[in-house]
Amino acid sequence: MKLIKLTAISAAVLASTAALAAEPVIVVDDNDAVVYEAEPVAVAYQAEPAYAYNADAGVVRNTAGAITGGTKTFFQTVTHPAAISAEVGTLGYGANIGWGLNETTELQAGWAGGDVAELFGGDFDANDINYDVDTDFSNPYLGVQLRPAANWFTVGAGIIVPDNDIDVRANAEGEGFYRINDQKFYAGPAGADVDKNSSEFGGENVGNLEGSIEHRNKLAPYLTVGFRPNITNNFGVFGELGAAYMGKVDANVSYTGEGGNELAAQDAARQAERDLEDKSWLEWMPIVKLGATYRF
Repeated sequence: MKLIKLTAISAAVLASTAALAAEPVIVVDDNDAVVYEAEPVAVAYQAEPAYAYNADAGVVRNTAGAITGGTKTFFQTVTHPAAISAEVGTLGYGANIGWGLNETTELQAGWAGGDVAELFGGDFDANDINYDVDTDFSNPYLGVQLRPAANWFTVGAGIIVPDNDIDVRANAEGEGFYRINDQKFYAGPAGADVDKNSSEFGGENVGNLEGSIEHRNKLAPYLTVGFRPNITNNFGVFGELGAAYMGKVDANVSYTGEGGNELAAQDAARQAERDLEDKSWLEWMPIVKLGATYRF
């Protein structure tokens, strides 16, 4: 009986003190006292399923701040270039601005142009005809300058937007004739008297042959290699060699003067156009440039 009574009292006390499970429980029966150490009450938690969707995952909480910060960084980069350069070369006289993307990569935007015919010597040969050249170049470009070994050696690549005017005028040889496909066409005023007893005679008077050349490509990719040593902390020099693919050219040649053999003059002009359009170096414009750089 004493054991049953003790058990009932213990169960009642334990049930009423569940919230105080960490505290000891004392049960008194007559003159006997028994101390029980209550076990902590286990609290059940419901685990989240492994596939539960987190609506905030990957969300940029401060979108306006991110956009503003990115715009500010871009603006600061654009308005604080790494360097400015002056250059002269086969594309013309010009300048460019460079923005440093990292320690070995620089973005460049520049322009080169003007009358650079003298840089080519002022003339060139196409087949058997020598031509005087007048030029008016305009070559804006956008490119990347790389330092693959993180030293003075550079590799450049980019795009040119060519707008180059090239005017040509055929130069007569000997006693004033052009030799086209082993035929002689005289450059004297069309219709002028020709000494048919001359050893140089053998063709018709066609007047002067003059015309222009235009590249077909509206965008011209280019590639260069070069060097960019620094002279001081701020000043440096550079040189580059390479080529730009300007594409094939369209030539337009006409004869000047009145009279003479018009059919022969037209034939001479058409053949001169074909010779100019076959000139390979006009398709691949050589790039040779020298310049100086100031770094900020």
